[in-house]
Amino acid sequence: MSASSLVAEPPREYLYLPALVELLETILLRHGCSAEVARSLAQNCAQAERDGAQSHGVFRIPGYLSTLDSGWVDGKAVPVVEDVAPAFVRVDAANGFAQPALAAGRELLVRKARHAGIALLAIRNSHHFAALWPDVEPFAEEGLVALSVVNSMTCVVPHGADRPLFGTNPIAFAAPQAQGHPIVFDLATSTIAHGDVQIAAAKGERLPPGIGVDSLGQPTQDPRAILEGGALLPFGGHKGSALSMMVELLCAGLTGGNFSFEFDWSRHPGAKTPRTGQLLIVIDPGKGAGQGFAERSQELVRQMHAVGLKRLPGDRRHWQRERSGEKGIAIACQQLEQLRELARKQ
Repeated sequence: MSASSLVAEPPREYLYLPALVELLETILLRHGCSAEVARSLAQNCAQAERDGAQSHGVFRIPGYLSTLDSGWVDGKAVPVVEDVAPAFVRVDAANGFAQPALAAGRELLVRKARHAGIALLAIRNSHHFAALWPDVEPFAEEGLVALSVVNSMTCVVPHGADRPLFGTNPIAFAAPQAQGHPIVFDLATSTIAHGDVQIAAAKGERLPPGIGVDSLGQPTQDPRAILEGGALLPFGGHKGSALSMMVELLCAGLTGGNFSFEFDWSRHPGAKTPRTGQLLIVIDPGKGAGQGFAERSQELVRQMHAVGLKRLPGDRRHWQRERSGEKGIAIACQQLEQLRELARKQ
């Protein structure tokens, strides 16, 4: 038995999703968000917590509040949707969060994808600090295929370089299948998510080898050394680095947003959310040839299980979602009390 397994879990309280959304919404409203923005952020954050992604759940709320209080992000921004081509939608998030920008452009995006077979949504001037699977999963539930990429703040050293340049630059994908949940994955092109490094640092834990480097460029397993002048590495060496570069080009070069290295928040102490861009590509598989796409997806999954694969991407998330639906979302009592205190503050 490891020493870590002997550490007692902190006492927890259970909240169902609507109650957690309402609590987070209240907090965000009291820190300068409009009702629409507060609702969008609260839902995204609560869904991540429900699905077991603590690095994108309520852990992010202090960062949101610090960013709002710093003046770096506009919590009342109204996104501007631009219909620029038969299969192209642009959204200027107006220095607001990406989630409301996606919500504003979503209906037009789906309509174009259904008509043309494929469409993309290019979001710029946006702040994104959250999980991506809540962005893409709803499209798959409607029978569509979706791919989303977003770049972030500079914190990853390109393969073969000696200084950070890229963000964690995640990629998310969702596809329908005939039975069961959609096929969904959401992964950073860095070795791990930046939020997981922050959580490890807060808990005093060490990271596995090969995750990042310190301020001198030397390998380290100390999360604080990565956060304090160090950097993460791309997963898979040159392959992950190439994917991270692709994300930069799609999210900044194509959308008109900032590259991970282009924004300067030094005049806004407390700012935490990177001001970059996001790209979503949505495909109507019904325009494809051959058998129905959802049935083909189902066959692929069947064959993956047949060769011995026990767990598919997203299975753990869906298991946790079902458990949270039955018992409620487990939140440490101390953390929940802090949230309730934030909700009470005027």
